[in-house]
Amino acid sequence: MKKILLPTDFSENSINAIRYALAFFEREACEFYILNVQKVSSFVSDDLMAMQPTESIFDSLIVAAKERIKNLTDDLVANHSNPLHTFKSNVDYDNFIDAINQLVVIEKINLIVMGTRGGSKLDKRIFGSNTIRVIQRCSCPVLAIPQGYTYEEISDIAFPSNYYTKYNAEDLFPLVSLAEKQDYTVHVIHVKDSEHLTEFQENNRAFLDSCFTNINHSFIELEQGRLFKMINNYMAANSVDLLALMSRKHSFLERLFTTHPVESFAFNLKVPLLVMENTGEFYLK
Repeated sequence: MKKILLPTDFSENSINAIRYALAFFEREACEFYILNVQKVSSFVSDDLMAMQPTESIFDSLIVAAKERIKNLTDDLVANHSNPLHTFKSNVDYDNFIDAINQLVVIEKINLIVMGTRGGSKLDKRIFGSNTIRVIQRCSCPVLAIPQGYTYEEISDIAFPSNYYTKYNAEDLFPLVSLAEKQDYTVHVIHVKDSEHLTEFQENNRAFLDSCFTNINHSFIELEQGRLFKMINNYMAANSVDLLALMSRKHSFLERLFTTHPVESFAFNLKVPLLVMENTGEFYLK
């Protein structure tokens, strides 16, 4: 049974991601873990005024959050009659990323599904969204759902690669297992940076070909250009329904001063984004 983590702050954006996950895995046995993480800064003055003298801030936060997440879970059970799906609700009082990482380890979570939305340039470069922070700092695949995106049947997945990464089968497993079970077609997209592939690139391309043996797949060569624009144009022209990317964990300074391709896609993409951790070696040109 697949174990899927669904973080929520009870916003429409997070609820929409939950609805997407239920539809996406409609035909697969899944245990959904619905998680709400509370923090002191979410406790406002009105809440303090309403508190009983014997209550602590912690108790009030947790009780209110548990009630909301119970109502949400009850509503999902009542309106989502799928015998393949079960639900567990969790409330934590912790750092958002730490709470997710703990649950991922304890429950052996296979996938995190979250909503994402665009932000200002300052948001993207310095703070980012919760989804970006999870992608950067959690060792679990993430499926990011654009704001307001409703589920549609998937048939084609784009998987960009510059072939400079030495892949391993474990990192690619989320994409391979998904495509094999649902009979999706994977478009491996390479945006050229030179006329010919190096031997290193050829070997990595061959490895991908062997990993995708049981999947309908093709290797696409695109002319030089801005990565985001070239891939977006290809996806639009070929009705691609989902983008899959590999992502390496970045240091604090990298996250602070550098915008990486995954962040650009997550903030601007119009279709769901599957991000898998890349633990292999990276060849610097």
